Amino acid sequence: MCGRYALGVVSLIRLSPPLIYTYDLTNKERQRLAFIQQQLQERGLQVDEAPDDDEVRETYNFAPGNIGVVYRAEATGAKEPSEKDNEARNEPQQTAPASEVQGDTGKNGSASGVHPKYKLQGMKWGLIPFWTKRQPDYGSMMRTINCRDDSLTENRGMWTTMKQRKRCLVICQGFYEWLKKGPGGKEKVPHFVRRKDGDLMCFAGLWDCVQYEGSDQKLYTYTVITTSSNSYLNFLHDRMPVILDYGSDAMRKWLDPSRKTWSSELQSILKPYEGELECFPVSKEVGKVGNNSPDFIIPVDSKENKSNIANFFANSKSKDASPKKHTDIKVEDVKAEQRDAPHGIKRELSLEGLNPDEGNENKKRRSTKIPFLPRHRKAGRGVPPIIRHGKSRADRSPQMDLRE
Repeated sequence: MCGRYALGVVSLIRLSPPLIYTYDLTNKERQRLAFIQQQLQERGLQVDEAPDDDEVRETYNFAPGNIGVVYRAEATGAKEPSEKDNEARNEPQQTAPASEVQGDTGKNGSASGVHPKYKLQGMKWGLIPFWTKRQPDYGSMMRTINCRDDSLTENRGMWTTMKQRKRCLVICQGFYEWLKKGPGGKEKVPHFVRRKDGDLMCFAGLWDCVQYEGSDQKLYTYTVITTSSNSYLNFLHDRMPVILDYGSDAMRKWLDPSRKTWSSELQSILKPYEGELECFPVSKEVGKVGNNSPDFIIPVDSKENKSNIANFFANSKSKDASPKKHTDIKVEDVKAEQRDAPHGIKRELSLEGLNPDEGNENKKRRSTKIPFLPRHRKAGRGVPPIIRHGKSRADRSPQMDLRE
């Protein structure tokens, strides 16, 4: 399945292979939708329209219910499939009539003479069918964030209209999956999966448009199609999103708006990914939907990961291993520092470089001083005799000043 992916592509640049996207702080005017449009165009995809940045959620922890980026086609001069569906609200699961096909219909339901318009569009993740009259609860929406490939084999069910006329691509950087470990799979370790070449990832998806009763606003939503996991990701989960390669024949057929009849050829596109992927464990902080950090798409044991505790200790060790400079301190310099120190400030000085004879003489001088007598702890109790210079307190003269 696919329940979380990354879409943090604001002001990004491409680094050397293995390709990684990171922040581009030198170009503050670059917009993320313009960046996505540029990336798709460089890979041979036509983009005639793109939404504003504020229409799409930018996060490295993209969850269901957010507004994501969808790439789709529509035939020029024809009604939007959503408009036709809203007109036929009372017949939600009927297949598209043959009269809707534009131009001459060829083999496999494709049509000639159609010049489609391709665009990027902001849509909400969690498909809501066009015949829905009232806004569903969150639990109902969560059941339609994914669509199994085997549920599309028959021409029945809620996906019939979408698979015939509302196919799309879902754009992202990669997706997350949790590896279950320990007894009963209680421990879950998040992993991030991306293309090995670092390019943006394209999921096969379906979209729809709904207009609730009593509302004049249209809501566009989408779902991600999943299939069996390939051999590379089989250890992680038994399901994975259907990933399409740029410029492939499968992507062209999937986006062709003239193909309005579901066929075995379209069904065969929905298969495990055969290209090269990269999978690695990431920070467990991604498990909380409200968290967002670029470190979520960086290996947890990588040097680039700032949250890696091993990097912290490695940096501390390197600092400790750096050579230290030792300087000799002269007695005159120590005395001058003590004399110039402000009143009330204690200075810690090193005894390195001092004359050992002078140090012993200072110790003898301090040992001849008599400290203050302790106060009486309780009334009526005397002070124990203190021996100073071989005489007890009783033998000393009362005129002696004990504080000398």
